[in-house]
Amino acid sequence: MRGNSYNCIPITPRSRLERLLRERELRKSNKFFEEARDGDIYGDSLTESDSFNSLNEEDISEALAVARVFSDRNQWPDERPRKQRLLVVANRLPVSAVREGVKEFETRWIGWAGVNVSDGVGQKALTKALAEMRCIPVFLDEHIVNQYYNGYCNNILWPLFHYLGLPQEDRLATTRSFQSQFDAYKKANQMFADVVNKYYKEGDVVWCHDYHLMFLPKCLKEYNDKMKVGWFLHTPFPSSEIHRTLPSRTELLRSVLAADLVGFHTYDYARHFVSACTRILGLEGTPEGVEDQGKLTRVAAFPIGIDSDRFIRALELPEVQEHMKELKERFAGRKVMLGVDRLDMIKGIPQKILAFEKFLEENPRWRDKVVLLQIAVPTRTDVPEYQKLTSQVHEIVGRINGRFGTLTAVPIHHLDRSLDFYALCALYAVTDVALVTSLRDGMNLVSYEFVACQASKKGVLILSEFAGAAQSLGAGAILVNPWNVTEVAASICYALDMPADEREKRHLVNFKHVTTHTSQEWAATFVSELNDTIVEAQLRTRQVPPLLPKEVAVDCYSKSNNRLIILGFNATLTEPVDALGRGGQIREMELRLHPNIKKPLKKLSDDPKTTIVVLSGSDRTVLDKNFSEYNLWLAAENGMFLRHTSGEWMTTMPENLHMDWVDSVKHVFEYFTERTPRSHFELRETSVVWNYKYADIEFGRIQARDLLQHLWTGPISNASLDVVQGGRSVEVRAIGVSKGAAIDRILGEIVHDKGMKAPIDYVLCIGHFLPKDEDVYKFFEPELPCESSALVRAMPSNSLRSSPQQKFPLSKNGSKAGRYKKQRSMSTIEKLEIDHASGDPWIPTYHDRVSLHEGSSVLDLQGDNYFSCAVARKRSSARYLLKTSNDVVNLLSNMADHSSTRST
Repeated sequence: MRGNSYNCIPITPRSRLERLLRERELRKSNKFFEEARDGDIYGDSLTESDSFNSLNEEDISEALAVARVFSDRNQWPDERPRKQRLLVVANRLPVSAVREGVKEFETRWIGWAGVNVSDGVGQKALTKALAEMRCIPVFLDEHIVNQYYNGYCNNILWPLFHYLGLPQEDRLATTRSFQSQFDAYKKANQMFADVVNKYYKEGDVVWCHDYHLMFLPKCLKEYNDKMKVGWFLHTPFPSSEIHRTLPSRTELLRSVLAADLVGFHTYDYARHFVSACTRILGLEGTPEGVEDQGKLTRVAAFPIGIDSDRFIRALELPEVQEHMKELKERFAGRKVMLGVDRLDMIKGIPQKILAFEKFLEENPRWRDKVVLLQIAVPTRTDVPEYQKLTSQVHEIVGRINGRFGTLTAVPIHHLDRSLDFYALCALYAVTDVALVTSLRDGMNLVSYEFVACQASKKGVLILSEFAGAAQSLGAGAILVNPWNVTEVAASICYALDMPADEREKRHLVNFKHVTTHTSQEWAATFVSELNDTIVEAQLRTRQVPPLLPKEVAVDCYSKSNNRLIILGFNATLTEPVDALGRGGQIREMELRLHPNIKKPLKKLSDDPKTTIVVLSGSDRTVLDKNFSEYNLWLAAENGMFLRHTSGEWMTTMPENLHMDWVDSVKHVFEYFTERTPRSHFELRETSVVWNYKYADIEFGRIQARDLLQHLWTGPISNASLDVVQGGRSVEVRAIGVSKGAAIDRILGEIVHDKGMKAPIDYVLCIGHFLPKDEDVYKFFEPELPCESSALVRAMPSNSLRSSPQQKFPLSKNGSKAGRYKKQRSMSTIEKLEIDHASGDPWIPTYHDRVSLHEGSSVLDLQGDNYFSCAVARKRSSARYLLKTSNDVVNLLSNMADHSSTRST
């Protein structure tokens, strides 16, 4: 960004950062959101009706905050369409928190209404009533709700995401129950998708919320891949080691990755998600998100906030002032400590109370001067585990009050119910120390609400390091490990004795964050990022080649007279393998032909009008093993060695190719292979390759970075070498070793060997080549000029038509054979090998060197007769794409049907 101030944002943004900053300024200057109206929608689940509190949601207040934010929305930034609609899809409609008389908004809230309405008349009536509040119901029957919501969501996903683990299976019926719950989960998500699809209009943004709807992005994209879809998780996302225990882990991750933007509360959760995608799916994690064959899903952190102004204004209301007065009188002379939680296993209420007991035990001077007010709202009261937790909390509270209480006062006041909004604000305002000691929490907005109400008191916040809010409010709070009772007790003492100036400094830091990072700003930022992500995806898509038109390629093939087919080997002609190596590393390291390619390849190679070249980075023994029975040409080690399957190997290496660097690089690769489990290196005749495809993905990348750093500062610092980084490999080559550099010499030798008289009028080049080797695609490109005089020249007619003397240049004595005579010479690598032990298996068997031929001179190639295809890589310099090796098999099979058998 240019300029020193955010106000100096260019009129035409040039990057995502500039666009987002511009929108932020527009929101401020245009009052992007109206001020929230008191009483419209409560901001915390603890202030709602008992029926709403009975739901087992992770901070339902977040969902309500979303509803409030978008219900008050009246305009978009100037550069966005003013009537762009936002479809917010969440498990529950916030109907219990919406008053009558809601005005018309641009936002639609889609979700389950919380009731079972099976008859058509009732569904129409409820739909009509909810439509007045811009809510659209999804009707789930009782069986689906039990299996999807109570079962898979609350019995499997919620505990797992909070590190409580999966339920223990003690019989096969339990496993079957898990599967039926997952089936119901997918069915429910599809029902949500059906409702979204019914109301969707082109240009709408669909924002999916929480773990209940992890399957929804995939369902929506299958309906319309142009739909703008974002997904946000309101709970923690566990580490990959936890998530990988989930039986349906792969399906859920891939379903979420269908979204354009995936959001989390904290960077840790986002990092865990990316790590799960790389470790479980084998995909590429980038600073932007997760990439799968060129398709990028952006992953980012968007910490939610609260409507801080609403709490600040509430403190001036007469109702709140009256509550504050009563509380001050009630607890006069005593410090007030406060805990506000849902009565849930993850909230750490027993640990908190035990820490308070230890504090009282170790600090007798505070026993009559401090009181802990614990609000614990019951939830899932019909579940035995929660009933047990309730009894446990009551028992601990009773014991502590009996131990430290008096006839007139007790140290703990425990409430098993929620408070209304005014009473809660008053309680926040008079509190000296707030205790938020969750064992695991997505965010926990109670800490935000406490800070917003502390402008006068400037109380101290003790915050669990396992709550998402710790990353936002950790600078001003006292962070604790809630499992360490001794540490929490010491922190309580420190907070109560904290000097006023320190309390004020800590409060101001947190107050600034709470008042600037509001729920409105959170929602606007997410939608802005989503719109921006769509724009960037569209720009990337323009650079992605289209899928190969197979019918056209086959038709042009059938009409041509002299065809050249260049095929890669690995991931092009091989059978698909498990990228994570679960099928056995040794087996998968052995490259083998796709079982269905053999028959069409045999027929194509026997066609007298067709010449096939297998151009691979593999060494000669691998190609010999797989292709010796076919009538085609083999170009090994990126084209540096060449032979027809009926002939002997010859080298195409340049004369000045130096290989004296091999030993030093080999030692480095051996070192990292020993220290990286399941990695291996290959010693080829023109390169050395270290492969960590089957190693732990993240560890392999770290090792690869260290390896590269060691190479660049050591063995190759002054050498003329290329370091080529693959997806999970590092290759060191001499400069000049590439498929594109070798193709002209290869083509010239083929023309000479076959005595080719007709010009080549059709070329098909298919491969899963590294970016370094994609210059082979450009070699045949009629539209592009070539750098070497030996390569094809650009013609203004968009085709290459060589004159007869260009096609078959003669030697000085007029003999074509003299022009193509092989030069007998010893390559540098061969000289190097003579110095090594004679028993080294790495010695070349044949030493013929192909002279530099102008192979391009035999091309008479129209632009429409050239088809270059990248396999399984979306961003490529090739003209077209093929998704997998199965598509390659299908294409060659269709071509084989149009081939004639070679005459004997």
